[in-house]
Amino acid sequence: MLDDIQKRLLEEIADLHEVPEGAYNIRANGQAAARNTTANIDIISKTDKSGIDIKIKDGTVNESVHIPVVLSESGLKETVYNDFYIGENCDVTIVAGCGIDNCGVQDSEHDGVHRFFVGKNSRIKYVEKHYGQGDGTGKRILNPVTEVYQEEGSYVEMEMVQIKGVDSTERTTFAELKDGAKIVVHERLMTHGQQNAVSKYTVELNGDGSSADVVSRSVAKNDSVQTFEASLVGNKSCSGHAACDAIIMDNARVISIPRLDANCVDAALIHEAAVGKIAGEQLTKLMTLGLTEEEAEEKIVNGFLK
Repeated sequence: MLDDIQKRLLEEIADLHEVPEGAYNIRANGQAAARNTTANIDIISKTDKSGIDIKIKDGTVNESVHIPVVLSESGLKETVYNDFYIGENCDVTIVAGCGIDNCGVQDSEHDGVHRFFVGKNSRIKYVEKHYGQGDGTGKRILNPVTEVYQEEGSYVEMEMVQIKGVDSTERTTFAELKDGAKIVVHERLMTHGQQNAVSKYTVELNGDGSSADVVSRSVAKNDSVQTFEASLVGNKSCSGHAACDAIIMDNARVISIPRLDANCVDAALIHEAAVGKIAGEQLTKLMTLGLTEEEAEEKIVNGFLK
């Protein structure tokens, strides 16, 4: 059974107010708290290390898998390995994410390693949200590693969100695409206080007609530091686009590091980056409507991260 704190964390990271429909595996404080499988989606515990295998049958459509993790014990540190085997001609949604409530003095850390093996002509939407809360001095640390291997004609959409409460994170994402495969990544990130966030994306476009679109929108406040690294490797006739769009506030720092590696004359690769403060005219316009400067900033930031 989940306690009230764990239920609140589930609402934040997976929008779950009750037990979800379909397949799910809920992990709480290092232990399996609830699990359900369906006729088309099986979830199996690994025997050699901590984690699960999720197996989705060919032709599975309009189904979902929820695999959230919640930590509410200070000092708990774990690494979990989850592998997704998605058959051909599927169309499914996968919701992951981790929430940490740390009210103690010891650091709490969850490191998740997710591998996706996406079959031919399948469509996957993957949502990963990270959230931290608690008034303890111990840090809330999340270091996710995501690997994506896409077969011909497959499509993967990834929504990577971290808006509040995570003291330190290093997100590492690697994708390998075959002919006609496409990946779309939307990252939304906000840091504040002394927080540090590193996002590293590497996409290898190994198939003719493969494509990638990796876009990060972030806000850095107070004394926080953000680093965004995007590497697109074009090995065949392909197209790739990476963009970093960031708002910087107070004494924060934002670092954007692009890498475009074109190994084929027909590889079309683009990188864009824009980092700046909130425009003065935006603040002035909202303040003429009766908002304080702080309220105006908050409204602009919230709109930017939607």
